[in-house]
Amino acid sequence: MNFSLRQIRYFLATAQLGQVSRAAEQLHVSQSAVTLSIRDLERDLGYALFRRESHGMELTDDGRQFMSHALEIERAIEKVGNIARSDEFAGDITLAASSTVVGYFLPEHIHRLSELHPRLRISLLERDRPQIMAGLLAGEFPLALLVTSNVQDPGIRTQTLFDSRRRLWVAAGHPLLQQQEVHLADVVDEPLMLLTVDEAADAAARYWGKHGLEPNIRLRSTSIEAIRSMVANGQGVAIASDMQYRPWSLEGKRVETVMLADTIQPLSIGMAWPVDRPVAPATQLVLDYFRKRYLDPPLRHKSTRR
Repeated sequence: MNFSLRQIRYFLATAQLGQVSRAAEQLHVSQSAVTLSIRDLERDLGYALFRRESHGMELTDDGRQFMSHALEIERAIEKVGNIARSDEFAGDITLAASSTVVGYFLPEHIHRLSELHPRLRISLLERDRPQIMAGLLAGEFPLALLVTSNVQDPGIRTQTLFDSRRRLWVAAGHPLLQQQEVHLADVVDEPLMLLTVDEAADAAARYWGKHGLEPNIRLRSTSIEAIRSMVANGQGVAIASDMQYRPWSLEGKRVETVMLADTIQPLSIGMAWPVDRPVAPATQLVLDYFRKRYLDPPLRHKSTRR
């Protein structure tokens, strides 16, 4: 049996995101590259990893077992390839993060960092954007992870790690799933479940307003699980990012997604730190970890001052 680390990466991205198109977007490769890689992997393994469904890719029982081993392989490679040896660094760092980042992004990375650097002690603070900006400038914490698109302070440096596309969420069987192309104008009369956490409502106001439309808002909520359940139960639709998407509500009902034809600003997740303060070794270690994971090759490591 012979398979490559690239095949492992492509498999994991597809398994975690549920669609080849999303995996390709995250990996910055073509959909055909992901499809061919998975096909070759399944051929080499001798069994199917996915069921190809109308809504995307579902793991088979064999696929779920393989995923646990693939995650172990990925973690082992990260340990081997890490620049700093785990037994050479000890230190403390406090990270601030917005609620979306804490809930849907950071837990896996805190785990990976703790495995790579067992003597790195990380404390987390959940804050909203104004609190994060104030805390960075006051020296309360050296680094934050948040939605970077709204950061305007010239004293804060930001680096976006990735963009998470916003899509329309609908219940299984919704009529919009049958349309070849869906625009915001097709959605405007649908009951809308509006997510308000991390200034999502401000982003929504911008893209609805850009198209001269006023949505039919039925619910405003900071809870993504409430939004997901309302959509899954057929009470309306929502527009939210791929990072926040999960295919099942808490009641076990399916949530489907639809790509909108109109241009909508994605959810941009990244790091922020003060311009005029020295970067401590623990902070640099975390910066390098995220850059290596999301911004390879190194030529893409570009910071911008806002």
